[in-house]
Amino acid sequence: MRLGAMWVFILFMLCFLATVRAARPVITPRIVKCRSTSFPACFNIEVPCPLACLRTCLLDCVSCKPVCSCNTPGAICEDPRFVGGDGITFYFHGRKNQDFCLFSDPNLHINARFIGKRNPNLTRDFTWVQSIGILFNNHKLLVAAKKTSKWDDAVDRLAIFMDNNPVSLPAAEGSEWKSPAVTATRTAAANRVTIEAVGAFRLNVAVVPITAEESRVHRYNITEDDCFAHLEIGFKFYNLTDSVDGVLGQTYRSDYVSKAKVNVPMQVMGGADKYLTSHILATDCLASRFGSVNGVSSIKKGGIEHSTMKCSSGTEGSGVVCKR
Repeated sequence: MRLGAMWVFILFMLCFLATVRAARPVITPRIVKCRSTSFPACFNIEVPCPLACLRTCLLDCVSCKPVCSCNTPGAICEDPRFVGGDGITFYFHGRKNQDFCLFSDPNLHINARFIGKRNPNLTRDFTWVQSIGILFNNHKLLVAAKKTSKWDDAVDRLAIFMDNNPVSLPAAEGSEWKSPAVTATRTAAANRVTIEAVGAFRLNVAVVPITAEESRVHRYNITEDDCFAHLEIGFKFYNLTDSVDGVLGQTYRSDYVSKAKVNVPMQVMGGADKYLTSHILATDCLASRFGSVNGVSSIKKGGIEHSTMKCSSGTEGSGVVCKR
């Protein structure tokens, strides 16, 4: 009887495991390519994303290998999880519906708009980066995730504005838009783009939703009226000074020592008030270095023009609007 009962139990467990495995959603790995002709040995070769990041990897054209974009220096993902220039991972929660200075150097300034939800069981908001505003060489670039209720990978929810004008990219992987200042290239037919300003920065952006599974695991309590579409971002910077500041920027200084609390499982950076700014294209945060000389703050004509603009980053609509 004991032996028979054991076999019954074993058969029951095998059937149970088979049912659970069958119920799991099958995630097809994203196929990525190197689209830089500067690397002919890797150009246009198709490689699947690794198991650790089946939908969010990038192809490193130098090694011709896929890398998890949320784990490389300059990455901003999730609730917001940052990977600093020093390689250390930390969280910066900010506050919902407010703008924060991520990066500030004399010739480059980057702000982020945070959206989120209040959890009554916590003293902070759940937050995500909904849009970024970049000031460089007298240009203004805005990249935003449009608000949406039901998520569909095939529907583009990405909005890009260059110097107040919308950037129109055909809905096809590899399509390009060029100006004298930047080049934007779709890395998927929808919701993914690479933007490069030569000599200043390269930006990999993906618009992603909060999935039902993420909401369940983290208790976000996401409802069907808003999936909180947000940006996952990977930065690469060129020609930085050692006075660079901002939530992410400070981690690129040679003398930077991490302020994140290292004795807790989730390393959180505080000091939100230092990085708070008045809007997505303002340069008035306490950490601002934009327009400065040798790290000493000074106001130039371009800085005045940018700081007197009022912008709505599309949290309630489909675009980004800036007015004097």
